[in-house]
Amino acid sequence: MTNVINKAIYTLWDAKEGGVRMSEMQNLQNLQFQSHDMLAKYQLDRLKVLIDHARKNSPWYREKFSALGLTLDDFNSVKDLEKLPVTTKLDIRNNGDAFIADGVDKSTLVTAKTGGSTGVSLNLYFDQDCQKLRNGAQGFADNLAGWQPGDKIGALWGNPPVAVTVKQKLRSILLERTKYLDTMDLNPDSMGEFAREWQAFKPDVLFGHAHSIYIFAKYLLAENIKLSSPKGIVATSMMLLEHERKVIKQAFNAEVTNRYGCEEVGLIACECEQHNGMHINTPHIVLECVDDNDNPVPFGTSGKLVITDLNNFAMPLIRYRIEDVGILTDRQCQCGRALPLLEKLEGRVADFLKKLDGGLVGGVSLVERTLTKIPGLEQMQLIQEQLDKIIINRVKGQDFNQETDKELLKEMHIVFGDAVDININDIEEMPQEASGKYRFSICKV
Repeated sequence: MTNVINKAIYTLWDAKEGGVRMSEMQNLQNLQFQSHDMLAKYQLDRLKVLIDHARKNSPWYREKFSALGLTLDDFNSVKDLEKLPVTTKLDIRNNGDAFIADGVDKSTLVTAKTGGSTGVSLNLYFDQDCQKLRNGAQGFADNLAGWQPGDKIGALWGNPPVAVTVKQKLRSILLERTKYLDTMDLNPDSMGEFAREWQAFKPDVLFGHAHSIYIFAKYLLAENIKLSSPKGIVATSMMLLEHERKVIKQAFNAEVTNRYGCEEVGLIACECEQHNGMHINTPHIVLECVDDNDNPVPFGTSGKLVITDLNNFAMPLIRYRIEDVGILTDRQCQCGRALPLLEKLEGRVADFLKKLDGGLVGGVSLVERTLTKIPGLEQMQLIQEQLDKIIINRVKGQDFNQETDKELLKEMHIVFGDAVDININDIEEMPQEASGKYRFSICKV
């Protein structure tokens, strides 16, 4: 009965704000099991509306279309996007206002800021309608993990929001119903207190940074603390490593759903109950995978991800290179959803380390393989200061022994060669970014 009341409150609050979030959640739920042709047509129709708007109203894209002699008639399939150049982070940073559509008052827009982990921080803008559509997509993805409107939430976030105004406090109590553990202060005392709050609050769903949830799960297992199991767990904001998924699932006795999104466009992809690849949010975005020359790569091949946002008309982003690397596939998910799959997210461009021969190494994948292969490693971070110098920040595991670091160095020299200087730093815990996230691999070359 309580859940019915809470859902009713959630629905009424959403209706008061226009009802877009709930209606878009329902729209996406209806679309997911439609035919591939119908879903492709829906995406193309939305793309053509965006293209027509951007070429008429965005100074940046108006110039691009004019210089290339392109009109709306030149876009009859999603593949026709390849006629346009890729938009880079530097394009936006150096020409930000040129992306804003004519007649839009920038002061009325919602602002998002990227953290600059790839060397370029950005200010992004979108209107309220875009924000609400993104919220609907988030709700759709959360529902795949078991969340229902009105559910209680446990959240592990850095710098969690603090309700200040009366409206914010009412929203927090009636709508969001969330207990936070600040990931900027993860220690036995804070995690113990959150565990006690969990038992009293009994969240329906757990959300948080993947590695932060892993740290909390390790604490629960070490202290033999058994919490009430949530319906589901959503790991987001950073790479979810498979050995971490297993530990989290063991600690909470619940499935872990991997979700991928960004500040620039919102939800990009999310796992379903199969947990075998992430379904792409094609009603809201177009996702491409390209090589270093911005040419499309075949399915199953690693490449740079390029996104077109179908929701943002205030600041159109067309073929935006997000600086993430992933693999697209034409494999169909056994769940029966028509939404195509992102087979694997391999990390940020800045996560890839460089070899002396010019080759690239997926730092996050290397960390995951090493942690699972060599006994005695709890956490690890790779930092490439120079082409021939790599620093390993290493946290000892319980089964650490005199062979652990020898095996670690051996593994790294196999990958990078003996000419690369590799040093191990013994640290107590892996450092966090200001957002509360963790980075397993950092290339400064």
